[in-house]
Amino acid sequence: MKNYITFPLAEGIHTRQAHCDIPDGLYEREHGRNGFFGPASHILHAHKPTGWTNWEGPFELTLLNLNRLDNGEACPWKARRFMHNANTQVCFWKFGASMPDLARNGDGDMILFFHKGEGEFFCDYGHMSYREGDYINIPRGTVWRLETKIPNEVLTIEATDDLFMLPERGITGRHAQFDLAVLDTPKIDDAFKDQQGEFETRVRAKRLQQVTTVTFPYNFLDAVGWHGDCVPVKLNWRDIRELLSDRYHLPPTVHATFLSGTIIVCTFAPRPIESDPGALKVPFFHNNDEFDESIFYHQGNFFSRDNIKPGMFTLHPSGFHHGPHPKAFAAAAANNQGERKYTDEVAVMIDSRHALEVDTLPDGVKIPNYADSWKE
Repeated sequence: MKNYITFPLAEGIHTRQAHCDIPDGLYEREHGRNGFFGPASHILHAHKPTGWTNWEGPFELTLLNLNRLDNGEACPWKARRFMHNANTQVCFWKFGASMPDLARNGDGDMILFFHKGEGEFFCDYGHMSYREGDYINIPRGTVWRLETKIPNEVLTIEATDDLFMLPERGITGRHAQFDLAVLDTPKIDDAFKDQQGEFETRVRAKRLQQVTTVTFPYNFLDAVGWHGDCVPVKLNWRDIRELLSDRYHLPPTVHATFLSGTIIVCTFAPRPIESDPGALKVPFFHNNDEFDESIFYHQGNFFSRDNIKPGMFTLHPSGFHHGPHPKAFAAAAANNQGERKYTDEVAVMIDSRHALEVDTLPDGVKIPNYADSWKE
């Protein structure tokens, strides 16, 4: 893809490069379109764009502590949904036993991200082991089950009536971020063959968010071979080689891992912090006017947030300014000499082109007054 050379307009005090060399005492805010891919302007403010004193109305900044959800059943269709719209269903699935039945999603592709746990994944195509930090992307219509002996906590993301694909890597090349060779696929190995047999199995098939149970007198996972390219794939965040720049803070979409027509799933993994003294070292203040932005915090210390722990989840609706917490902003400014070299965060970002709705949840899961955490 090629672009014509264009020049932005400018008025008053401004920088020559976005996110760099911001004058002391001023704060940059990006007003961008189309999820960091479209037109954008960078406004320099005399005050932090998150310096509000009150927030009221139907839309809010939301913080959830998913650790407070109870354990559920070993069935993905019984997982606690906590956020959704017509294009996605996002659940937190906590269970401690192997799935007694098979599952099939007729509503769309489904991503499992394993926050905790390990075990065996069996499906139409064979067997894969999984562990903490793995993504498994399951194509729509695949029959599967999990076998585990320890508690699992799984973030599930459905591309409702859609499918997940990989992002274009553009001028970085097709091996950037992660080589396709690191993607694992199921094998028809001894473990898969050993679980086959002439015993009754049930497939719990979901369609239009309703479940139908189909019973077979044999194990439906009886494949002896296959070929093709419609297959579940597994990717661990440790195999992602973060794109980075020493001199410029890159937008979150550079960390995109999976995409549907309306959902962007990004992975934030440990990376070097920008070393240039003039470069921002935390996410810039911005309002993204086409996407709701949400993040699941998996492990480490999230460098743009304060008092956020693993297992928490935030949702920032489209059109409202947001950015780093005051303590995180101050810590980044103090790090201009480069004492801290790396981030240690691992998080999953889910951006949605259409508005997301938070479900009604048990008391204590939603943390009140999250917007007040930006007050100095």
